[in-house]
Amino acid sequence: MTGADKQPSLRTRLRSLRPDAFGADPAGARMERIRRSPNFADGVFQNPEGARTRPSGSMLEFAKVYFHKEQRARRSPTGTVPVHATTVADLSRPPATGLRLTWMGHSSVLAEIDGRRVLFDPVWGERCSPFVFAGPKRLHPVPLPLAALGAVDVIVISHDHYDHLDLQTIKALAGTDTVFAVPLGVGAHLERWGVPLDRIHELDWNESVRIAGISLTATPARHFCGRGLRNQQHTLWASWVVSGPEHRIYHSGDTGYFSGFKDIGAEHGPFDATMIQVGAYSEYWPDIHMTPAEGVRAHLDLQGNRPHGVLMPIHWGTFNLAPHAWSEPGEWMNDAAEEVGQPVAFPRPGEPFEPAGKVPSEPWWRAVSEPVAHPWRHSEVADAAPVQREEVDLAGER
Repeated sequence: MTGADKQPSLRTRLRSLRPDAFGADPAGARMERIRRSPNFADGVFQNPEGARTRPSGSMLEFAKVYFHKEQRARRSPTGTVPVHATTVADLSRPPATGLRLTWMGHSSVLAEIDGRRVLFDPVWGERCSPFVFAGPKRLHPVPLPLAALGAVDVIVISHDHYDHLDLQTIKALAGTDTVFAVPLGVGAHLERWGVPLDRIHELDWNESVRIAGISLTATPARHFCGRGLRNQQHTLWASWVVSGPEHRIYHSGDTGYFSGFKDIGAEHGPFDATMIQVGAYSEYWPDIHMTPAEGVRAHLDLQGNRPHGVLMPIHWGTFNLAPHAWSEPGEWMNDAAEEVGQPVAFPRPGEPFEPAGKVPSEPWWRAVSEPVAHPWRHSEVADAAPVQREEVDLAGER
């Protein structure tokens, strides 16, 4: 039998059948580098502090909450979410102060910092799912077409979950000259989707790269990773610090609260603005996502334990990923920030603002939301010890 007659192995044939959206597993030199990481042990990446990455509680209990008719209604707007109408025109003018942020929805943010443009976690897809026919669907349209965004200097990815790393968006961006800064292992997905290796910078925690005159540093986060049916934990998750000659910003990615925020702030802060994950929280996964109260605490840790800069909540209002009301993160963040005197930005999707200028603060979601209860005003919800339940494996990728 000649080499041409050899049949591919069963493993190779099975891999060829997996959906393109699953991406690719790290291998070869990339996997060797992962194994050398101080954050990789026992065959998987480790969290900086212990974290349960599987939802806790019984599946039946969770299903009763998640699929309850009245509860489901609360998780969607009652009308059309107001999307900023003049995003393209507004972005055509450079920021007067040298720093401008535009929330595109969920965790996608365009940051214009000291003459450079950084795009965090771009997701322009209709669903955050490996399938076009199923999975969480957008609650509002994207504020502008991806092609209308214009040139971007660097695209930053926090981790490889579907609501942060979108196949169709990356394929569209692969055709540009933009470079990518990603956590270790995530480059395997990008390569499979057409991004050349020389445009990918893969970083471990506390590693930095300089691109177009700005510094990008991957910093720790408390989360997990994975896109396929079998989660090998071979791709890292990260928060990010971006520093220019005049400004510093922070993007949390997805993370539970942990003491490392203080260390990040001490080394890289204070920040002109932070983009903090505060949506899709639940008592069923308290270690891997923050409540708004925890998000405010994280911001203060990053700023040396004092109100400073502007906090912009992200990871809310765009996809329905948790049992809470879709607008609850906005209400809770509004209260939590007010209690400590911390300026917080509530832009409509697509609304650019400059942290050193007028910060959007109107609770725009109230016009398209049922009234939200405020139990956090009367109890220490964020500080309460999570209820210990038997762990079950639900749909883990949030």
